[in-house]
Order: sequence, then structure tokens, then C-alpha cells
Amino acid sequence: MIDLFPNSYFKSYKQSLKIMVFQCTTAFVTLTSVNFAELVFFYTQLFIQEPKHYIPNVYAEFQLPSLRLAIFKPKETHQFEFENTSKSGMSLCLEVSDIEEAIAHLNAICYPPVGNILTASHGREIYAYDPDGNRLILHQSKVLNQVYKAINTDD
Repeated sequence: MIDLFPNSYFKSYKQSLKIMVFQCTTAFVTLTSVNFAELVFFYTQLFIQEPKHYIPNVYAEFQLPSLRLAIFKPKETHQFEFENTSKSGMSLCLEVSDIEEAIAHLNAICYPPVGNILTASHGREIYAYDPDGNRLILHQSKVLNQVYKAINTDD
């Protein structure tokens, strides 16, 4: 086995921690959009909830069971910082209990998924995009797939 981090690395790292203290108290995802109202409306429909915090045309925050999703509109003086974010490798992955119901919901809010349901070792998933082109991955775990099949199987 290759030792990617020799003990000397950790020793110098621990020494640097004496100088610098960083403690993360929470984490959340933010989406930046000049199309603020459209994006907030989309996520209000997707999550079937109003933002927990809302400042018109500036900031909206949704609280999900294990995620805070914030949307903000950058000031005009900072919009250039966010202009080149297309084709980002980041996706918002949403674990769903029933992928077919999730697909029906996306269709109902006029943002149908792209392609077919994919089956992977960890479960089933399908991709969709929000109005700004941010990729959503709707994922149903393999365990939930088995439960779903057991419930919906006629004996």
C-alpha cells in the first residue's frame, strides 16, 4: 500500500493547526442567479414549500431534512464572477423515496427529466435541470427500490 500522507506531513499539519483554527459549524449549498424569481419559483414548486428565509429579489433559503439550499442574486457589480459557471461538475442530488413519483412531479411543474431512469449499483437515478441549467440528480437507493418492489408486488 502506498502512503500518500507520510507522518511528517501530519506533523507539520498539526503544527500549523496551532496557528490557525477553523471550525465549520454548518454547511449549505448556494445557487447564484440573475434569474432569481424564476429559480425561487422553481424550487418552491419542486420542494412544495415556501423559502424559510426570504428577501425579495436578493435571497431565499429552503430547509430540507439534511440540507439548506440558498439562492441569491448577485449585485450587479459582482455578476461577472458568476458568468462562467455553465457546465459545472457540481450537481444537486436529491434522495427520493419513489423515483416514479418524483418524475411525475417534475413533469407536473414543467421541468421533465432528461433521458431514462438509470440503474446503478447504488440504486436508480434520473437527471433533470433547473431553470438556470443546474443539474439535479434524483436518486432512489437500492434499499428503497427493494422495499418499493416488495410493497407493489401482488402475491
